[in-house]
Amino acid sequence: MIRCIARELKQRSRYLKNKRIDTIYFGGGTPSLLLHEELKLLKQVVCENFDVYQNVEITLESNPDDITEETLKMWKEIGINRLSIGLQSFKKEDLNWMNRAHTVVESMECVTLAQNAGFKNLSADLIYGLPDLTLGEWKAQLQQLIDLNVPHISAYCLTIEKNTAVHNWVSKGRFIPQTDEQQSKQFMELVEVLEANGYIQYEISNFSKPGLESRHNSNYWKGEWYLGVGPSAHSFNGDSRRWNVSNNQKYIDSINTEKEYYTSEKLSIHDRFNEKLLIGLRTNYGVNLEELSEIAELSDKFTKQCEGHIENGWAEREGDNLFLTKEGKLRADYIASDLFLEQ
Repeated sequence: MIRCIARELKQRSRYLKNKRIDTIYFGGGTPSLLLHEELKLLKQVVCENFDVYQNVEITLESNPDDITEETLKMWKEIGINRLSIGLQSFKKEDLNWMNRAHTVVESMECVTLAQNAGFKNLSADLIYGLPDLTLGEWKAQLQQLIDLNVPHISAYCLTIEKNTAVHNWVSKGRFIPQTDEQQSKQFMELVEVLEANGYIQYEISNFSKPGLESRHNSNYWKGEWYLGVGPSAHSFNGDSRRWNVSNNQKYIDSINTEKEYYTSEKLSIHDRFNEKLLIGLRTNYGVNLEELSEIAELSDKFTKQCEGHIENGWAEREGDNLFLTKEGKLRADYIASDLFLEQ
């Protein structure tokens, strides 16, 4: 797998058309299991085949149980300067329900270990909307991260996708999901608690201390180009998107036999408009209406719908920027779809 990813990187060195690389992200799976030589090789291939900024942000996603003094030292030596830790919860029952390998104690200890190893740029993930999670428990979990001085927090609401084990449990009555009202209260608590403690909600699910926003994810939300390599990886170069086959063995076999291993699509005006709108509304800087109008003319219907959301208290406008209020962020998908350019 590592050799094939390295080969794909070399094959696609022209995909970004010589744009300089300011972020590298090891994610999508469990990259914290990779050996020193494997991570070092992948970074070396990137640096040899792309124009990389000297102060590049290099993030590694890690499970708490993979974090030790030895792995932290190794990651530092390679040049990893940002860790994203999948804590998910500080509640034992939640970790068991999600079949997570780490314990609550490991969740807390791994953060301290990383900080002691010199990792100042840390991010931790939490999930709300979990079964039986009370508002008080959720607030306490947020406070634990604040007390640990984690400068970046990503908090996601539990979503139930079809054809998953959780969806099957719901259909059989083994699991009763939280109501929209319960999830909304936990979201509002999330925003209130973190903002009161100096965090900026720069995207609906992401909060950081000033200056420690994820540069990598921010590039996605700003519509910057990106290259993704490996199974299931997506790429974007301004007017087209492509994604790799998800099956590991098919990916490896295709790379080794030089067969096509991806699907691609040319983005229509409709796609570009709606994606820019959807992504922009998720951020604290919103979507620039002048930039939207450069893709497609803003109709009278669009303008009236914007005014309606502003009157409802769900959106605000400053100059050419339209952005959502706290109440609006609860309805972000609905508002975006309401403003979508129709085909």
